[in-house]
Amino acid sequence: MSTFSQALLAPSAIALVGASGDAGKNTARPLRFMRKHGYTGRIYPINPSRDEVLGERAYPDLCSLPEPVDHVFIMVPGKHVPALLPDCAKAGAKVVTIYSDGFGEKDEEGRKRQEAMVQQAQELGLRLLGPNSIGLANAHSGAVLSVNAVFEAETLVKGTASMVSQSGSMMGSLLSRAAARGFGFAKSVSVGNESDISVGEVVDALVDDPETEVILLFLETIRSADKLSAALKRAYAAGKPVVAYKLGRSAQADELSQSHTGAIAGSDSAIDAFFAAHSVIRVLMLETLFEIIPLLQRYGQTAQALRTPRVAVITTTGGGAATVVDNLGVHGLEAATPPPEFVEHMAGRGLKIKPAPVIDLTLAATSAQYKDLLEQLLLAPWCDAVLSVVGSSAQFHPQLAVKPLVDSHKPADKPLVAFLAPEAVESLALLQQAGVAAFRTPEACADALSGFLRRRAPEGGSTAVQPFDWPQDLPRSGMLSEYEAGKVLSALGISRPPTVLLGRDERKHGIDYPVVLKICSADIPHKTEVGGVKVGIRNDAELDHAITNMLASVEAKCPEARIDGLLVQGMASHLLELIVGFRRDPAVGPSIMLGAGGITAELMKDFSVRVAPVDEATAREMIEEVAMTQLIRGYRGLPKGDCDALAQLIVNLSRLALVEGVTVEEAEINPVFVSGDGAVAVDGLIRLA
Repeated sequence: MSTFSQALLAPSAIALVGASGDAGKNTARPLRFMRKHGYTGRIYPINPSRDEVLGERAYPDLCSLPEPVDHVFIMVPGKHVPALLPDCAKAGAKVVTIYSDGFGEKDEEGRKRQEAMVQQAQELGLRLLGPNSIGLANAHSGAVLSVNAVFEAETLVKGTASMVSQSGSMMGSLLSRAAARGFGFAKSVSVGNESDISVGEVVDALVDDPETEVILLFLETIRSADKLSAALKRAYAAGKPVVAYKLGRSAQADELSQSHTGAIAGSDSAIDAFFAAHSVIRVLMLETLFEIIPLLQRYGQTAQALRTPRVAVITTTGGGAATVVDNLGVHGLEAATPPPEFVEHMAGRGLKIKPAPVIDLTLAATSAQYKDLLEQLLLAPWCDAVLSVVGSSAQFHPQLAVKPLVDSHKPADKPLVAFLAPEAVESLALLQQAGVAAFRTPEACADALSGFLRRRAPEGGSTAVQPFDWPQDLPRSGMLSEYEAGKVLSALGISRPPTVLLGRDERKHGIDYPVVLKICSADIPHKTEVGGVKVGIRNDAELDHAITNMLASVEAKCPEARIDGLLVQGMASHLLELIVGFRRDPAVGPSIMLGAGGITAELMKDFSVRVAPVDEATAREMIEEVAMTQLIRGYRGLPKGDCDALAQLIVNLSRLALVEGVTVEEAEINPVFVSGDGAVAVDGLIRLA
């Protein structure tokens, strides 16, 4: 471990600034906790009004310490913290954890004080955890630099998973919930305001921690995405799976968004794409965050990357199995039906089963037969995982269905998990000791299986994508008109129908009829809503009539809009309308989206998102993930569309992530017309920072 990682996660000498001699106060807890949990390093309480604190010699200030420390935990009012930092540096500290609040989480003035304090720390060579951090703990060494009451427990359950949390209170809640199930942690870290040391840097330190095998994240947002990205890549390379529970799935799309893309695939979809691109398993339930640990420890070195995982379900309780199968379906997993040859195979081994999505052995098999069936399912090629649903026997007769789970031979390439329908604490503990992932609820069971089986290897195709130089004659900020956006799309190598920009009084365009007429204005991103689009114009007379009516409609509905002119565009034939959108998320950066297109784009919610830029292989994955594209992929004998051209269009638009000197906030092609021999951008929208 690096000097920084050692000081952060495994300090050998600690100073507690503001340590109280009153055992009932929060500020007395770290010292009490470390003595209770066997910390053998040196602890130096700092309290200018006392000679001793809870039986330990106290020091008036950091400059009075007899030796250097590598970690300082500060528990004084926030206004006093900055003045302490020079002494922290003189005392040799590499890391300072700040429990004190009143900084960036409070108000704008607090944010300014926080920024100044971070600048001060950088000049002193210090790293800050917090402020407003409830602290951190090393369960293996007993180094508990925290005031969280969860550490009042008589013993700390030591484990091989470590947790990083942006919420101090939730860190304590998760630790207590996990402990009630017998799960322990190696390290737990609350980052507080994340003013300096980020989640990504803590993850990076945990990658090098020999006591950490699985990394768990409780996130409210994502800060310093670049640092987190680098750490997650290292975690995957080191064989340390990362699981995240993140708040915000119901958040509205970015209010500044001018595109359908923002409404269809807003910030949470971009974060999903970021997690998937870095092989992070995102779970929906708090319990899953720790109940998934045995599954990852036994099988989690390699990503499964299955689109529709098939799960063989074996049960001794019909109702319990139904609850799990229902939840598997919600997550898009298939309860796999045994094929006839497997049914015949098991009959030859003395066990009759039915070809149904759930293999029900209620009162129909011995323990030995149950074990044999499990082992045969784990070898069967027609399923990707095996789920055992155990009924009341788990509570009173674990030898019937729980012991076979423990004793069965389990190959390394196919996961076996269990859901226990009754409250069966002893059986859960037995399975946990045997390294079998066992779940208390059907929801958590399905949540874990879905995340585990769909986990992809990290994406790395961006190096194959060519950078893009912004056209010199176009604006470098603000909203572009469709005509200007069209120039960008053409420069990206994206095909467009022939298009001419006319002034108000111009009529000559040189495009064969029929044509489309559109209003051209950077102030009107959605033209159909103001009567700004007319299709199927067949001759000059119809064009003249359409121009007159369109200008009148637009000027009546958008009197303040600046009108650049009118676009005349050739009509293109197509098999399918799609939308391809680019969006720069404030938390995780650029993403690219493919979805059902046209005016119903926001209604369909049929889309795929990736971190941008993407290569052609990733673009093809996106095409396969959008259900609507089946209509151009041979569905029921329908004509096939040019998916090669569509994939290249996706790649080309994603190159907006690589523009230098211009920040593209969002860009959208809606619709993209896909035909048998091409993919054409019919309408384009681009907004710059």
